[in-house]
Amino acid sequence: MNKTIVFVAYVVFVAFLFSVAVGLRDFGEPVFDSMDQYFLNHGQSETGANNIVTSVVFDYRGFDTLGEATVLFAAVSGVFIVYRRLKK
Repeated sequence: MNKTIVFVAYVVFVAFLFSVAVGLRDFGEPVFDSMDQYFLNHGQSETGANNIVTSVVFDYRGFDTLGEATVLFAAVSGVFIVYRRLKK
């Protein structure tokens, strides 16, 4: 019974991986062309930033960047606390 369940799970997993691999685009082919063009065409006029990367990171994805910075700060603080306790 257990070998049958493991075999079925294995077959389902391999089928899933195969379906994902078949659905991938060719290497180097962009996935979202329309979003790229939108940011390139409207980036400076909507955000006022001369650098398109800066406008995407800080204006279009501001909350996401804030969340990432919070997680990074928490991780660095945790490592600092652990190392400080190890010194004692």
